[in-house]
Amino acid sequence: MNISHWMSWIGGVDLVAATAPDLEMPNVIVHIANLVTTPVGAAPSGLILLPNFEDATAPPTLMGFVSGDETVGAYFGPNIFAGTPFESAPVLRAQISTKVSATEASARIEIGDLLIETNFFDLENSEVIHREPGGLPFYQQGVEQRAGRVELRVNGTVHGIFVPPIGMTGGPGAVVAPCGLYAR
Repeated sequence: MNISHWMSWIGGVDLVAATAPDLEMPNVIVHIANLVTTPVGAAPSGLILLPNFEDATAPPTLMGFVSGDETVGAYFGPNIFAGTPFESAPVLRAQISTKVSATEASARIEIGDLLIETNFFDLENSEVIHREPGGLPFYQQGVEQRAGRVELRVNGTVHGIFVPPIGMTGGPGAVVAPCGLYAR
């Protein structure tokens, strides 16, 4: 198998959720890693999709790749997420950090005056994963821990969310990924 595009990470804290239980598709993505390595460099990076919290049917209020390095952030859309709705997503400069322990994890993303925080509790045992391309066009390998309980804060306000059993990458909707890679 030839690989033309790849990225690897450490310290991943990944959330896919909905703000209402009857939504057809999740409208919240906070998919963050403490360090993402690509062929063009390495930086804390991820993908954000935030809804209009007042009206779940309205267009998102924020969507884009976030990174401490805009060159790294610009790699994701055309190389990893090509052929998906995220292919042309903008790149937003952000300050990103994650913390991971055996039982809980958190992510903190600052984009200008916007602060997004996720907190994961009651982590399950780690599992090694290998997923073929399916919902997304890349192979996935890594280590994952499903979160039992999740909290999302935006500018200090806790927002109610519903986490689906399966998220956008084919694994749990709320998962800590201490290490892993995407390749296509």
